[in-house]
Amino acid sequence: MATFKTQVVSDRQDGAISLAVEELARGNLVAIPTETVYGLAADATELCAVQHIYTVKGRPSNNPLICHVADIDMAQKYVVVSPLATRVMQFFWPGPLTLVLPTRPGFAIAAPVSAGLDTLAVRCPGSETARQIISELGRPIAAPSANPSGKLSPTSADDVLQGLGGRIPLIIDGGDTPVGIESTIIGIVDEKITLLRPGSVTADDITAAVHTPFFDRDSQQITAPGQLESHYAPSSHVRLNATEQEADEVLIGFGEIEGVLNLSPSSNLEEAAHNLFKFIRKADKRNPNCIAIAPIPNQGVGIAINDRLRRAAAPRNQ
Repeated sequence: MATFKTQVVSDRQDGAISLAVEELARGNLVAIPTETVYGLAADATELCAVQHIYTVKGRPSNNPLICHVADIDMAQKYVVVSPLATRVMQFFWPGPLTLVLPTRPGFAIAAPVSAGLDTLAVRCPGSETARQIISELGRPIAAPSANPSGKLSPTSADDVLQGLGGRIPLIIDGGDTPVGIESTIIGIVDEKITLLRPGSVTADDITAAVHTPFFDRDSQQITAPGQLESHYAPSSHVRLNATEQEADEVLIGFGEIEGVLNLSPSSNLEEAAHNLFKFIRKADKRNPNCIAIAPIPNQGVGIAINDRLRRAAAPRNQ
């Protein structure tokens, strides 16, 4: 694997967008900010570049990637966008919602992006920086989270540098990501919506917007990113639903359970989601035997938080 002196450039610096586009056009990988987490971007139409994402991350080849687009028109070149999908896109894009849709015949996205499936995950990110990069490149970008596979997702440029420094040439620094967890993923087939990964856009949000009921995922086959049982894992073990700190633990609290760190003293789930990966990283740096995390209400965005925590606490693959 090639090594680089990784350059970190603020997205406010003149020429930052063009620099990112130049690297992507050369077939290189660039870490970019989105509103959810930082993404490890490659030109989604270039086979070698996309394969390099899997190599750099150490990502299993059966775990598909999200194809980020500049707008609905760009998405329609690669996937079949039904009337229901159109309504969902119009309401929630740009934003932290990914749709898994059937691919168009002969679509030009590199095969590893969809990991052998006949569907493609597409998203129009809320980050203006990300959309500018895609627009100037003129093609979609494949962009999973910019971290070693299975580890904590990065919410700052420094997180990316700690995990992938030396493996990629460029990180575009857009500051801390506002949402803090990965996008919601839904599948739409025959005008039926299935939740494939919870996120900050909830099932209730989508139902209220398009007046269509939701169905839970009914298969253990991997059909979208973020479905591996062990994922989002720190170096330390994770204990869930903790109300007290035990010996050799760091307790991350929520609400009235204070802890060494508190995801949200006011019990605000959006604040907790924003702080989730950041605070787990801080706790992990203390090198405890275990990170204990207070109970999180399983409602609204709390469903997505608990999904990430369950995977972080699952038995490790290695």
